[in-house]
Amino acid sequence: MADNMLENRTRLTPKWDERGLIQAIATDAASGDLLMVAHMNAEALDRTLASGEAHFWSRSRQAIWKKGETSGHVLRIVEIRIDCDQDAVWMKVDPAGPACHTGERSCFYRVVEGGQLRRD
Repeated sequence: MADNMLENRTRLTPKWDERGLIQAIATDAASGDLLMVAHMNAEALDRTLASGEAHFWSRSRQAIWKKGETSGHVLRIVEIRIDCDQDAVWMKVDPAGPACHTGERSCFYRVVEGGQLRRD
């Protein structure tokens, strides 16, 4: 049964995990294509909301990073949604170039077939 108090909230109150993170999904606002999945902490979400460009928390570097700060391939926010229990953020974005650090348009450029990877 749904938690009406949680699902009917009108205030943004993210449910951070034990590390202070939530999942952040970015899709192309025009095509709907999945571009990337990363993590955000409170500061990354605040910077994203304030700037209109996606910021994330790098678990490997233990630091905030703005997507595209060195490449110029920023993700401009078109719309942000949060799931019903507020532990995942979905950003519809206008990408200024490839989303993946490899230069691919999406981080999901490989298909898994029979335990092997094939470029899409």
